[in-house]
Amino acid sequence: MSNRVYVGNLSWSTSWQDLKDHMRDAGEVQYAKVLQDRDGRSKGCGIVEFTSVEGAADAIEKLTDTELKGRKIFVREDREDGKRGGG
Repeated sequence: MSNRVYVGNLSWSTSWQDLKDHMRDAGEVQYAKVLQDRDGRSKGCGIVEFTSVEGAADAIEKLTDTELKGRKIFVREDREDGKRGGG
């Protein structure tokens, strides 16, 4: 388990600050980013990095299916952390 989580089903209007504030319910947030396409529009998902693995685990457990900006979000372990095998 890493200290980073992927957050999906974000409202298009969710900012990185909204995401960070919401995720603080699980632990101390070091970094939050809403992913955007080349035109600067939200992709409806984001990455949050906690200061601890426990914070990330708590976010998955406590914040999945919570509401942020009118949408029910999901939180899972971030799988895009550069630890992929060759193919």
